[in-house]
Amino acid sequence: MTDAKPTVRLTDEVFMPMVGFGTWQLAAAVAYDSTRAAIDAGYRLIDTATMYGNEADVGRAIKDSGVPRDELFVTTKLPPDRVNRVRATIEDSVRLLGLDHVDLWLIHWPPSGTAGVDTWREFLDIRDAGLTTTVGVSNYDLDQLDELVEATGEGPVVNQISWSPKRFDRAVLDGHRKRGVVLEGYSPLKKTNLEDPTLVEIAGAHGMTPAQVVLRWHIEHETPVIPRSAKPERVASNFDIFGFSLTPDEVALIDAMGG
Repeated sequence: MTDAKPTVRLTDEVFMPMVGFGTWQLAAAVAYDSTRAAIDAGYRLIDTATMYGNEADVGRAIKDSGVPRDELFVTTKLPPDRVNRVRATIEDSVRLLGLDHVDLWLIHWPPSGTAGVDTWREFLDIRDAGLTTTVGVSNYDLDQLDELVEATGEGPVVNQISWSPKRFDRAVLDGHRKRGVVLEGYSPLKKTNLEDPTLVEIAGAHGMTPAQVVLRWHIEHETPVIPRSAKPERVASNFDIFGFSLTPDEVALIDAMGG
């Protein structure tokens, strides 16, 4: 698969880009400049969160990019200390982003370590009200996903978790697929030793960097990924991963780095 804009289907009508731009720890002008650089480089999935404190800056970058709204996929998240202000939080997020809705809204962390069934019910209501196209969660385990489905009959379309070669776990990946939940990975490079000989060798074979190999590995597993960088050249490099593919043997070698 070397399509420049691969997507994954979340629902029958919602498709999410496989590679997005994460904005964690990017504040003010840096968040604005980096998001603009990402959109200019071709990213169409932009990921932010109320906790990041940068939704207004990300929103300005989206507006100033000139890219039509319907070509962008915007994600934001509800922080655990706002579970008593669910609707107010999404209304704030939409206003700060300068949009009339977001594409994906996530429960950022399990509320007080629980599945947060009541919060999930509110998420479904807000989706039905049109403030977000679809809804999911972040940092949930498989049992918590099951609890949401058992309580409401409807599960998250996405679970965004820390994911990298080091954290690869076939049972976790298969568990998400069995449940029809897309595993979306964050911190793919922060949690990776980019000097690992396996990555260096594979990168050399393709004329790419180890970071690009790690991101391509996500694509081979059909796992969306949201790398982050404040450096424009790195932002562009992280998106330049569609002109090569990894062999099954190379994927297996990287898989073996897990655990």
